[in-house]
Amino acid sequence: MESGIKAQTNLDNLKEKIRTRQAVVGVVGLGYVGLPFAVEKAKVGFRVIGVDQNPARAEKVNRGENYIPDVRDEELRDLVGAGLIQADTDFRRVPEMDVIVIAVPTPLTRNLTPDLRYVVRVTEAIGERLRPGQLISLESTTYPGTTEEVMLPILQSSGLEVEEDFFLVHSPERVDPGNKRYTTKNTTKVVGGVGPRSLDVGAFFYAQTIEKVVTVSSAKAAELVKVFENTFRAVNIALVNELALLCDRMGLNVWEVLDAAFTKPFGIMPFYPGPGVGGHCIPIDPHYLEWKAKEYNFNTHFIALAGEINRKMPEFVVEKALRLLAEAGIPVKGAKVLLLGVAYKKDIGDYRESPAIKVIEGLKGLGMKVQYHDPWVPRFAEGGVSMESVPLTPELLQSQDLVLITTDHSVFDYPWILEHAPRVLDTRGATRGLKHPKVTLL
Repeated sequence: MESGIKAQTNLDNLKEKIRTRQAVVGVVGLGYVGLPFAVEKAKVGFRVIGVDQNPARAEKVNRGENYIPDVRDEELRDLVGAGLIQADTDFRRVPEMDVIVIAVPTPLTRNLTPDLRYVVRVTEAIGERLRPGQLISLESTTYPGTTEEVMLPILQSSGLEVEEDFFLVHSPERVDPGNKRYTTKNTTKVVGGVGPRSLDVGAFFYAQTIEKVVTVSSAKAAELVKVFENTFRAVNIALVNELALLCDRMGLNVWEVLDAAFTKPFGIMPFYPGPGVGGHCIPIDPHYLEWKAKEYNFNTHFIALAGEINRKMPEFVVEKALRLLAEAGIPVKGAKVLLLGVAYKKDIGDYRESPAIKVIEGLKGLGMKVQYHDPWVPRFAEGGVSMESVPLTPELLQSQDLVLITTDHSVFDYPWILEHAPRVLDTRGATRGLKHPKVTLL
């Protein structure tokens, strides 16, 4: 009975702190997920302490300098100036925090198995400083079971009990970098707890700043929600990528086929082919589910096949580039190729897992002279390749043997590019409405 009273008291006290904005919110990981989240919480009066082990990021936050496109410069500057957002590089301030949101990377190993080192390290650091009355929420995308099977034992090794002394939920991030319509505030939030008290306070916390919160029965269910969302996209992207490969063999225009198919007002959803998939979600998250399924002696055939198709697309782009050079009688070795865009999607500066970089690796491996222009990515170092963006001029375009559109940024003046480039391979369908003789579509 005493433990029940203590648990209810901890729950009620924490909810009252959240309701009155007296709760201090900790955000671990100040990247594309963490910083926008910190800003949303600070905007409604919560004091936020960010933790990022990248000193440059922490210093920028403390100076009020923004580095995430989805955050407004003046909002961050004003919130830092008001003392509502601070950043640190270690976990010494964990005892000050009433709510701790974890938004750290969850990459894959080279063998496509989950790499939870960041989640584990952060959980250990929190566990060493855990106190009664705290809520911990994992937002990083991961396989079903991570919160309960990996995090919970580490936290309880502190001697504190979940649902009694502290509360634990999983609430997967749903950030879409560059999306102006759906932001942290108006994107529905899913929350699953390791027990009813955790779910209660977790949903209550998120409802303070997010317009709609949906609860599910467990943390494991919430984890599966997110990996399914990204698997859904990966499988459908693979489907249209495979259709592009087939249309290439059949001599058909895949963009024409898809544009016509998507005029149907029911029973279909638009997805488009491209040079591959990038970012920290689509190329990675489905493999978390694929890996976990093996624990249940279950093979996820769709996921494996989708990953295989999507990973082959950069190779197909290189192959198609070779064909265009051969048709023009241009030797492969020493051929000049310019890529337009290395970001993994339009109008952002994120090049993580970008297929454009894999295309660059393939072209360079064949002895071609490769350059790129991307106003969002002035330089990058990834996969053993390090390059800087070159200025886009008529002279540069005219000097190339082939121009590849690998990211369809809105700032690109496509008619102007086609005026000066000798030939263009458009892997994004950005120029399909122009019907220009210099253009070859994917």
